[in-house]
Amino acid sequence: MHDLTIGWDDILRHLHPDTLIGALVYLLLFVLIAQLLSRALRIAVRGALAGKSHLDRTTVIFLQQFGVAVIWVVMLILYAHLIPVLRSLGTALLTGASIASVVIGLAAQSTLGNLVAGVAILLYRPFGLGDRLQVGAPTGTETGNVETISLGYTTLRTDDGRFVVLPNSIAASQVTINLSAPQVHTPAPLAIVIRVGRETDIEAARQAALSSARDVAGDAAVVGCFVTRMDATGTTLELRVRSPSAAERDTLHSRLLEQLAQRFASSGLDSRDGRRASFT
Repeated sequence: MHDLTIGWDDILRHLHPDTLIGALVYLLLFVLIAQLLSRALRIAVRGALAGKSHLDRTTVIFLQQFGVAVIWVVMLILYAHLIPVLRSLGTALLTGASIASVVIGLAAQSTLGNLVAGVAILLYRPFGLGDRLQVGAPTGTETGNVETISLGYTTLRTDDGRFVVLPNSIAASQVTINLSAPQVHTPAPLAIVIRVGRETDIEAARQAALSSARDVAGDAAVVGCFVTRMDATGTTLELRVRSPSAAERDTLHSRLLEQLAQRFASSGLDSRDGRRASFT
């Protein structure tokens, strides 16, 4: 019997890209390299975020995701260039590449739009991770903190634990209120319109409104209470109060309305000549 010997030439012949075994081996090798490079990139990003607090976390994570995508695309291109069968297949399909690209572009226009919008969010930075946003959703106005900003979607977590997932194309195009943005200018005073009957003592109504505002917001926040209209049906006053921040504006408005209603009722100012005072 003859001894079975396998030399380097036999191994290299089986591992040639022209053979099926060689193509599979190179595929596994390229996948392994892509996974190792992706993992190394993630480890480097985590180390950068942990060691340098001044880095923008949103930008770094976005670039990490983009870098991982680039690694896999480059590995795929190199693998296709290495395997002769794939090179010939690519040449044969080159004539239909234009039509295929148009079809794919139309089919994936939403995905591509989200990708481009994600890049725009990265460049212009209208919001970042952890910011508190107020956005429009099918359920109405939703408020939550930004949990993730990926290549395609932005995710908010609401106060009751729900997730609001926004495609980046919508997040970049719709009107979004960033409640975490620093207030460069003092917000305009909150104005509450008070409508009383024509027989109501106007000065008493003004004092009641001012007293209610001081109880709720404090003396420093009260701008004043002014008569803005008088006609045959009654008098309109406008109570102006400064809100500490944009995030507290709605809460302050609600508390003022409740306090005004109670104060006018206890003072007998909301039922003169059969007309009740109104507050908006």
